[in-house]
Amino acid sequence: MTSEVGRIIETADCVAEGAAWLAARDPRFAAALDRTGPLPLRRRPDGFAQLLSAIVSQQVSTASADAIWGRMRAARLTGPRRIARASDDDLRAVGLSRQKIRYARALSAARIDYAGLRAAPTDQVVATLTEVPGIGVWTAEIYAMFSLGRADVFAPGDLALQEAARLLFDLPERPKDRALRQMADDWSPWRAVAARLLWAYYRVATSRQGIAD
Repeated sequence: MTSEVGRIIETADCVAEGAAWLAARDPRFAAALDRTGPLPLRRRPDGFAQLLSAIVSQQVSTASADAIWGRMRAARLTGPRRIARASDDDLRAVGLSRQKIRYARALSAARIDYAGLRAAPTDQVVATLTEVPGIGVWTAEIYAMFSLGRADVFAPGDLALQEAARLLFDLPERPKDRALRQMADDWSPWRAVAARLLWAYYRVATSRQGIAD
């Protein structure tokens, strides 16, 4: 780990440490934590399949995404070479739209050095991933947060985070991306834990599933 990468969240204890820091910094976070209880670790694998799954999940329900991904796994279409070799008919047969076929092929052709991203600064991770059609800033930041374990990354474009911030901080309206990114500067070096806490608070406050589930 380098100073540019910063702290990596590896265990539930890391999350608890960040949550305690946030609670000590702002009593509103402390109140939110009292309501949510301990926060989840939510580490995910990194690599091609994780990003391909994120593409599959775009603009469809969780149930539909799970069904498509299940068919792709059954057909062994979750690796870059398998995607490159598959015909469009093969990919349509598992449920991919024409646009997602294009995105999947672009990701396959990108030849991203996933191991190298583990040691890259977060800004570089986001820049590398968003060069691929179909991967936006939100997807790249979520990948850095959960697949790479970055402790100090946030995803201010996330609607659930925006709404949770509005509720917790009693804002007159939902903060937009830029405003929430500025707010999150105060939560460094534990912005990824602040995101976990806001998602958890969103679920408690609205009794709905958060976007990061």
